[in-house]
Amino acid sequence: MIHIENLSKTFTLHNQGGAVLHVMAGATLHVGRGECVALTGRSGSGKSTLMRMIYGNYRAASGSLLVAGLDMVTAQPRQVIALRRDTLGYVSQFLRVVPRVPAIEVVAEPLLRRGVPGGQARDRAATLLSRLNIPERLWSLSPTTFSGGEQQRVNIARGFAHAFPVMLLDEPTASLDAANREVVLTLIEDAKAAGAAILGIFHDEAARDRICDRRVDVTHFTPGLAA
Repeated sequence: MIHIENLSKTFTLHNQGGAVLHVMAGATLHVGRGECVALTGRSGSGKSTLMRMIYGNYRAASGSLLVAGLDMVTAQPRQVIALRRDTLGYVSQFLRVVPRVPAIEVVAEPLLRRGVPGGQARDRAATLLSRLNIPERLWSLSPTTFSGGEQQRVNIARGFAHAFPVMLLDEPTASLDAANREVVLTLIEDAKAAGAAILGIFHDEAARDRICDRRVDVTHFTPGLAA
């Protein structure tokens, strides 16, 4: 589902005379259905950069990056939007939402965007919010008023609302208590069992050992860091 071959990324520093910074070269990895792969490597080695390229936030300089058959290096914006709607989910570390939108609508939004009836979408959202121990009294409030841990759980609920065939996870268990950490790990295991291809950053070593099938050290793709 994710096939990356010889991928490279550069940044042009326009405020420094157009200097070109080479941040990734020769990146190659594959993630199949029902597989969870962990990106590892020291801070600054390019784990988040690679995730952003896969999601389409950054465009690669060269190489091949296929997500469910779509080459993200050459894809048009409308194709990326469609891929994100139907196929590619991303659970980031931070919740970014429009203020004053209730939490239940935030979680239901990926389903509503795909044309799922409102009642069905909100039922799914309610199930996830309950499972992640968000009190029902908060569901009608904007998550911008929630604690950091509550926002993280709303973000996770939103990410798992639709059964995305491909998922990117950025520190999904960070700062969670034991009970909610277990819920999240179970959600990931359920997604794997359903055939999702999952790529993630997991600094929680116990979680990584439990759910990941392989590790890929991004340091090997980082100019100046690769041994």
